[in-house]
Amino acid sequence: MNESGEGKLVKPVLAIVGRPNVGKSTLFNRVVGERISIVEDKPGVTRDRIYSSAEWLTHEFFIIDTGGIEISDEPLLEQMRYQAELAIDEADVICFVVNGRDGMTAADEEVAQILHRSKKPIVLAVNKIDDPSMFERLYEFYSLGVGDPHPVSGTHGLGLGDLLDTAAASFPQNQGDDYHPDTVRMSLIGRPNVGKSSMVNAILGEERVIVSDIAGTTRDAIDTSFTKDGKDYVVIDTAGMRKRGKVYETTEKYSVLRALKAIERSDVVLVVLDGEEGIIEQDKKIAGYAHEAGRAIVIVVNKWDAVEKDDKTMQKFEEKIRHEFVFLDYAPIVYVSALTKRRMQTLLPVVNEVSESHNMRVQTHVLNDVIVDAVTMNPTPTDHGGERLRINYATQVSVQPPTFVLFVNDPELLHFSYRRYLENRLREAFGFIGTPIHIIARKKND
Repeated sequence: MNESGEGKLVKPVLAIVGRPNVGKSTLFNRVVGERISIVEDKPGVTRDRIYSSAEWLTHEFFIIDTGGIEISDEPLLEQMRYQAELAIDEADVICFVVNGRDGMTAADEEVAQILHRSKKPIVLAVNKIDDPSMFERLYEFYSLGVGDPHPVSGTHGLGLGDLLDTAAASFPQNQGDDYHPDTVRMSLIGRPNVGKSSMVNAILGEERVIVSDIAGTTRDAIDTSFTKDGKDYVVIDTAGMRKRGKVYETTEKYSVLRALKAIERSDVVLVVLDGEEGIIEQDKKIAGYAHEAGRAIVIVVNKWDAVEKDDKTMQKFEEKIRHEFVFLDYAPIVYVSALTKRRMQTLLPVVNEVSESHNMRVQTHVLNDVIVDAVTMNPTPTDHGGERLRINYATQVSVQPPTFVLFVNDPELLHFSYRRYLENRLREAFGFIGTPIHIIARKKND
């Protein structure tokens, strides 16, 4: 439940589809804009994205670049078909991109036929139309039968407004869920075969107090509600697949979108690792989405029963996690075995703790006392000209995650290292276990 009292919303999905070399990725990057080029404050979050959140006017949505989905050892036509099928399965609206310079090709017609069968809304983008003298090239694309062609230039950003207006007009209306505000929504994310399904079953099987299975607000997920010790929870299942097509067997990247959808609706995200196999790059990528979404996070090491252990095993594994997931230094780590149920009873108490931190509010006068003490112990930095950062006042503006605004003389003077110092002081003073903290600097008179 957000602070306005609404349920958590599910963002619509826009997929960019088309044959190779029509400029899909350029268009994707242009639409995503600054959001994908944000420099993460902490190392370890990978940046090779084919999925991202994006915004257009009042609309927030997910966007997929199918050109980034590599399916090797297959003829080109088969690859295009797989990518189009994936977009059809996952998208609410499809942006079909063609190359205006090349004119219409047989491959464009092939993709159009696949998309026709989807019955999904389609927006046709004729890319590489860099000036009005090229508009006459649009007419031949009417024969694709997918609606009016929109002239765009991904390279120069021309025509994107009209294209996104048309796409947004077909987005389904966002609907919130109906859970009580005190219900803790949690999702399990991680790469395939780390044991997410087994863990869901272990969480539910252990409690034996399932209230109901309710169809989730996403098309294919099932939300499972249960109660434990008088507290209500919802497990948002990301493990199930609606289709068993070859595209799902050939590429793991489809799972990222399902994780993103689940993260959006969660209060607490369980990042599940395979204790037997250890950590791979995909684990960091998926965890990075939860961190950037500002969700409370618990790192869960599954299959711990299968790990050969001595008295240093857990310490060494934790050191490796902290090294690989530098950006999740605030997240607690729980070691379990979903298969044998060992240590599973330790999980929900940690989920409760991080949920409380995620929703914690700090009284303004107490917050300012902590900031004053922090500045006394470690004075604020100065710039090259000798001007010193002055923090006049601090206030908490929201929760989920806890977000603080510092009113200062010059926001540029709040360097990354000092922001991190203040974050650490806030954690020492108030706990904030398992939740990111956002610190925003604003000029005093803003």
